[in-house]
Amino acid sequence: MIELIVLDVDGTLTDGKIIYTSNGDELKHFDVKDGLAIATWTKMFGKKAAIITGRNSTLVERRAKELGITHLYQGVHNKDEVLENILKEENLTWEQTAIIGDDLNDLKMSKKAGMSFAPNDASSYLKDVVNIVCKANGGDGAVREMVEYICKYDGIEEDFVKVWQ
Repeated sequence: MIELIVLDVDGTLTDGKIIYTSNGDELKHFDVKDGLAIATWTKMFGKKAAIITGRNSTLVERRAKELGITHLYQGVHNKDEVLENILKEENLTWEQTAIIGDDLNDLKMSKKAGMSFAPNDASSYLKDVVNIVCKANGGDGAVREMVEYICKYDGIEEDFVKVWQ
């Protein structure tokens, strides 16, 4: 049974575009359907979620708080090492972990996870090693698709659907 979902940000939780305003502010596009699935996972099911990303952004901090994501690591070069520490802290195994990422820096984690996913528009190198390539693109429901797949696989789909009724 999956107990921890691990999320990349740019190209997974977002469409991968980074927009800067003339004032130097950064803008990111998050999908609300992804958000509802993550919030259900963390707040309603009491399961764990982690964001491990190579970039730093205050917007990501805000989004993580909104969604009840307990582990947030930004500016990470070696995602695999960070995830290993999270697993030790949470007393979880790689088999209890599902990962979604979109590029080369997600390869090592994806090869070790119990389940691994990639958005449809991910790097072909990553798509070749993950268990499931989502139909949706990054920032356009791929994370939601991942959570729904896990709920079906783990036999908790009915609970997932009933949570908000």
